[in-house]
Amino acid sequence: MWYVAQLDEEYVGKMEDVLAWYEKPVNPREPVVCLDEKSVVLHAEVRPVQPAAPGREGRRDSKYRRCGTANVFCGVEPKAGQHFTRVTRTRSAAEFAQMVGVLADGYPRARTIHLVMDNLNTHCRKSLTDYYGEKIGARLWKRLTVHHTPERGSWLSQAEIEIGLFSRQCLGKRRIPELCGLRTEARAWNRRVSRDRVCINWKFDRTFHYNKIRRSWNQHVGILQLGIRAAQDGYYSAQPDRPLGEGGQSDSDRRLDRAGLHGVERLQQ
Repeated sequence: MWYVAQLDEEYVGKMEDVLAWYEKPVNPREPVVCLDEKSVVLHAEVRPVQPAAPGREGRRDSKYRRCGTANVFCGVEPKAGQHFTRVTRTRSAAEFAQMVGVLADGYPRARTIHLVMDNLNTHCRKSLTDYYGEKIGARLWKRLTVHHTPERGSWLSQAEIEIGLFSRQCLGKRRIPELCGLRTEARAWNRRVSRDRVCINWKFDRTFHYNKIRRSWNQHVGILQLGIRAAQDGYYSAQPDRPLGEGGQSDSDRRLDRAGLHGVERLQQ
């Protein structure tokens, strides 16, 4: 179940923009690529692992030693099965600029790259110009057509599904102690899924699921208008609340529930 923020015009507009590009067929001249990052904690064993043997399962100590953290950029062209996985020490602006360079090198003949990202402060033109310089950074940014997901709507980026695949298929429950080891494992996983053209079957489109959210949004707007009219008609009294009753609700909470104002700004599908 997804948690959806307040559905105002800006949220719906950005949602429509992202979903519209997801519905388009694969176009090598205008690839649609999603990009996100994930923090990974590096762990080392404190005692040697005992491998499995005939008649005995493998054994590993429950204790471990933390060896710092790393960052993994996960980029994916969902319909074409192109994957871009890059391990970095941090998720700084310079690292983001290098990742954009990797994406641009992956599509040398593309007219523009439609890049779907969330609203992290490093996901901007300045990160590229600070790292590459104004001339090269501006030229690289011009190759991109950026589509930001709505605020609190990063679930619209299919890169989050890519992160889930990477976490389950590459990381799993293993303990990787060093950055170089994580890079080796990430490169091997990226080669395999790119070779197999592993695609993402995105189900959330404007013709079905999005219409459900639109209807729910209209219902909530109607409830809000109902509550405002009730307030204008003097529905709420100035009497002090009685002690909490059944269910732990005060008088004011019960009045808000009757007017339908509770949960107006949150929507769960």
